[in-house]
Amino acid sequence: MPKISVIIPVYNVEKYLRRCLDSLLSQTFSDWNAICVNDGSTGTSGEILSEYAARDSRFVVITNTGRAGPSVARNMGMAAATGDYILFVDGDDFIHPQTMEITYFLAMRDGTDVVSFTYNRNYRPKLMLRHKLGLKTDGIEPRGILRRYNPARVATLVTDDIFKYATEQTHNAFNPRRKWLIKHCQVWKNLYRRDLISDIKFIDGILYEDFPWWSAVMLKNPRVTIAPLPLYYYRPNFGGIFLSAGQMNAFCGICVGIKDTFLLYQKNASQYQNQQWAKNFKWYFIKWAFGKIKHFTSAADLKIARDWFCDLNKCGALDTPPNKKRKKLRRKINKFIGKDCKHVKR
Repeated sequence: MPKISVIIPVYNVEKYLRRCLDSLLSQTFSDWNAICVNDGSTGTSGEILSEYAARDSRFVVITNTGRAGPSVARNMGMAAATGDYILFVDGDDFIHPQTMEITYFLAMRDGTDVVSFTYNRNYRPKLMLRHKLGLKTDGIEPRGILRRYNPARVATLVTDDIFKYATEQTHNAFNPRRKWLIKHCQVWKNLYRRDLISDIKFIDGILYEDFPWWSAVMLKNPRVTIAPLPLYYYRPNFGGIFLSAGQMNAFCGICVGIKDTFLLYQKNASQYQNQQWAKNFKWYFIKWAFGKIKHFTSAADLKIARDWFCDLNKCGALDTPPNKKRKKLRRKINKFIGKDCKHVKR
């Protein structure tokens, strides 16, 4: 059995897929396998996966006949994974050559369930700027890709209280914990012990599926090593500007995540966990969902939005905003849903 299984959902990313797979072959750590889930690709992604699998038996290919979405692809990958630890990589992204070496070393040294790292924060903005200027974005090497680390000398923080450091909030530069914050919900910036996450499924058919999944991982109160190294490189989706339909899909995905996770936390979380999750995650996503409404112009879309906020209000997800800004947001939501919502709490 491999030490690490890498799960890669693949859908029509043939332009970038070789770069992704080559970044695995370039790893300084060799005891891994990659579960590549071809999620109904219509281009040449399948052929590329077959080529790599024929060349190296560590690549395992699973094929969906039709597109099911990243949640289903990741769930299929986890079901097939045999590694002690799990790493997620998207098919159009890639990782630093020492990503597995460093994270596995730290997990073993510290006895941790999760090793959290970060992404290169300059690479994506650089590509976006080049795209805006009409310059090529392919074949651009990120700064730091050639840097080599001594895993034993990497600065880390080990914690048994993930809720103290995990957040979606913006923190100013003078916050002494800023360096150690586990920012955002992206699933690809952590190494996970497989036994920890094997029973946590991604919600099918929604956007921003990372949010409820990561929230469920946090609820297991894992021991975490935080190593703020830029070990992941992710590309911007230049075709990803949301139109009205896309904004509605995003809005509904966020609302599903809020409700699903709120009910999970109401049932299983301690008071401290509930408070920290609400402050650092729930109200961030409530604000994000409410901000989507400005994109809705049809009466049908606005009704869907009102119905969703009525539902969140009814189940209690909008109760107890933690500060003045969130209380102001709550009043705006009440005004938006209006008297037609029977569950508005004044």
